[in-house]
Amino acid sequence: MNMLEVSGLTKHYPINAGILRREVGRVRAAEDVNFTISKGETLALVGESGCGKTTVARCILRALKPTSGSIRFSPADGEMVDLAPLSKRQLRPLRRHIQLIFQDPYASLNPRMMVGDIIAEPLLVNGVASAERHRRVLELLDLVGLPAAARTRFPHAFSGGQRQRIGIARALALNPRVIVADEPVSALDVSVQAQIINLLLDLQEQLGLSTLFVAHDLGVVRHVSDRVAVMYVGRIVEVAPTVALYATPRHPYTQALMSAVPKADPLMRDTAAAPIGEVADPANPPPGCAFNPRCPFAIDRCRTERPVLRDVGAGQLAACHRAEELTLAGVG
Repeated sequence: MNMLEVSGLTKHYPINAGILRREVGRVRAAEDVNFTISKGETLALVGESGCGKTTVARCILRALKPTSGSIRFSPADGEMVDLAPLSKRQLRPLRRHIQLIFQDPYASLNPRMMVGDIIAEPLLVNGVASAERHRRVLELLDLVGLPAAARTRFPHAFSGGQRQRIGIARALALNPRVIVADEPVSALDVSVQAQIINLLLDLQEQLGLSTLFVAHDLGVVRHVSDRVAVMYVGRIVEVAPTVALYATPRHPYTQALMSAVPKADPLMRDTAAAPIGEVADPANPPPGCAFNPRCPFAIDRCRTERPVLRDVGAGQLAACHRAEELTLAGVG
C-alpha cells in the first residue's frame, strides 16, 4: 500500500526584472517529479546541492505550494488525499500525519525552551491534555534513547547527536505516518551519524514509518534506504532498489556520484573521473538531457531529445538514452 504518491510535481520560481518587476524567466527547481513511497519504506532522494531535492521535500510538507502536479497522501488506510491544491485551513488536520526531521540539530531547537516543552509543543498545539502530554514526552524520550531527566534541561546542555534525538522525538510526538528527513545526519560527526542512522532504522521497524530521506551522501544512503531516487537539475534521472543501484548504476550521473563515495579499501576505490564542467543552470537548462554537457558518453540524441524515465531492468528506471548500452559495456 502506498503512503505517498508524487506525480508530475513541478515547482518554478519566477525571475523578475525591470522597474515593473516583470517576469523574464523561471528557475525550474523541480520539474515533473514522480515517485511513490509504500508503507514502512524509506526512499532516499539524492543529488548535488541545488538539484531540487529540498524543494521537493518542502512541497510534500506543503511549506511550498507546487506550481503543478499532485501529492497524494494516505492519512488512513484505504484513503488518499491530494495535498497540492489544499488551503492552509484544509491542510491543518493533515499536517500531524507528515512530520519533518530538520538538518540542523542546533538551529531547529528553541534555546529558551526546556526539552520537555519542545517535544510537547506539537501535542499542545493539537489540544492534548497536560497529563497525557507528560506521559507522551517520557515515552518519546525513552524511545530515542534519552533519560527522563532530559525533559527539564535546555538544548545547550546536549551534544549534536543528542539534540537530533530530541528533534526526532518531537517529529514522532503525533504518531505520524510519513517522516521527511532533510539531511538529518549531515551536520553530525561520522561516529554520531551511525548512531542516528541506527536509531532511525529501529524506529522505522518498530513504528512502521514511511520515510523520505533527503541526502547528498550516497555512503549514508546505502545503509538507510530501501530505494533511491537520484535528482539532477530538478529532474529525477534514476530510481532503483538500493542494492541494484549500488551494484549497477544505470545513469552516468549516478555513476559519477558513486565514484565520489569514499572507500576504505584502496583496491575497491573507483578510478572513474568526476564529470567535467559546472552543474547546469536551472533557470536555463541545456536542451535535451540536462547532464549532456558534463557526460562523457553523450551522443547527438542526448543534446536534442530529453530522455524520460523508463524501465531498464532489475526494477530500475533511468532517464538515459544509452542506459542499457553503457551497462552492458561494463561502464556501470
